[in-house]
Order: sequence, then structure tokens, then C-alpha cells
Amino acid sequence: MADPNQPADQHKDQRGNSHEGPVGGDENVTPISEKMGERAGLRRGIFLLPNLITTGALFSGFYAIIGAMSGALEKAAIAIIIAGFLDALDGRIARMTNTQSEFGVQYDSLSDLVAFGVAPAVLMFSWVLSDLGNLGWAIAFLYMACAALRLARFNTNPDSSVFYGLASPMAAGVLATSVWVWIEKEVQIPLTLELVMPISAVTVGIAILMVSNIRYYNPKQIDMHHVPFRFFFVVVMLFALIFIDPPVVLMIMAIVYAVSGPVMALVRKSRAKKAME
Repeated sequence: MADPNQPADQHKDQRGNSHEGPVGGDENVTPISEKMGERAGLRRGIFLLPNLITTGALFSGFYAIIGAMSGALEKAAIAIIIAGFLDALDGRIARMTNTQSEFGVQYDSLSDLVAFGVAPAVLMFSWVLSDLGNLGWAIAFLYMACAALRLARFNTNPDSSVFYGLASPMAAGVLATSVWVWIEKEVQIPLTLELVMPISAVTVGIAILMVSNIRYYNPKQIDMHHVPFRFFFVVVMLFALIFIDPPVVLMIMAIVYAVSGPVMALVRKSRAKKAME
């Protein structure tokens, strides 16, 4: 006997599950829920490309950690640099293809922590910081913690027109290119304590720059759809210079960018004092 409280257009199948609508119907009609699932699957497929590039950056960071721990310092340094290029590429592709997502943002942040926080810290410890014992451990941890803080601050309050604090990819680039140049050029200077201490101080300085409020130029503000001819010419020249001597040119570029923030801060402070006089 039919339940008088049950609507006339609601029926139960053999398992007792309720269905809306009349009994029977065209079996070839695809349910709405299945169609929605297919559309969601298509959207997830669209987001595959930027997240796949992020996975490449994550792999490069992990490879750099393994390489640094096994003594392959040059390969580890190059892997960190590759991760930096991939990190710049995934965000740009996501914006150009309009495939940004909260998942992609969080995934990219976790990848950055591995590639530009943990990997450079392990690389520097394997290169010089291990000679300092517990102090070396502390400096390596300080760098990694500052990278994590920089990423957390960016996630909660994203930078817009400028970066506040040195971006973690550039900070990692300064350290990675320094190791690459040292090994590539086969520098014969022994890593004595007199040299290890200045290198350690630079590592601490780079870490502090990441969590500082010093303003840096944000390359993400460049409109890739339409750029001036002179900008394109500069990019071509930079590529030519990089191919001449990749480790040296990349190291110079990373150092210049890292120093540009404090230098411009001093210039702005000097101009402000002159304006008040």
C-alpha cells in the first residue's frame, strides 16, 4: 500500500532509494548529477598544467635536498635554480589561462617551502655550515624558518605592486648560484673558518631580508600581453648573457636584486630627509 504522506511523483527502486519524477523514463538520459561530475572533472583537468609545473618545482627542491645530503652540491644548486624558473612559470601560466585556484595557491606555497626553504638550508649546511657545529645547525634552521615566515605572511597578506621582504625564490637563488659558481669555477681557496664565517653571515643576512619590510620590485606586475620593445630587447640581452656564463650571470642578477631593496630604501630615506630640510 502506498504511503499517503509520500508525494505522488516520488518512487522507490528495488533497494528502497527514493527517486524524483515518474517511473521509467528514457534510459538514455544522463542524470544531472553525472553531468555535473563530468563538468567538475573537466575543470580539474584545466588546472592540471600549472599544478604539474608546481610539481616539477617540488621535485627539483626534493632532488636538491637529496643531492646536497649526498655531496652532489653542484647538482643540488642547479636544481634549486630550475625550481625558481618553474615557480615563476606556474603562476604566470595560471594567470594567463585564468586557472587560478585556492588549491594551486596552497600547493605552490608548500612547494616553495621545500624548494626555497628546506633545500637551500640543507645545501648551505652541507657546503660550509656543518663546519660550525651547532651554530651551523642554528643558521640553517634560521634560514628555513624565515623562508616559512615569508611564505606565511605572503599567503595571509599577498603583495601587490611591490614585494615586502626578499622573495624566497630570489633568496634561494643567491645562495644556490654562489655554491654553483664556487664549484663550477673550481675555486682553490680553502674553506677555512675565516671564510666560513662571512658566508654564514651572508646566509643570515639573506634570511633577515626575507622577513623584513624592505620593498622590492615585483616582476609579476609586468603585462606579458603587451610590453614595450625596449623591455623585450633587454630580455633578449639577458638571455644572451646567461648563455655566455650561466652561474656567474645568474649570481650577479640574484645579488643585484637582493641588494636593490636596501639600496633603494636608503635612497628614499635620504630623499625624505632632504625634503624635510
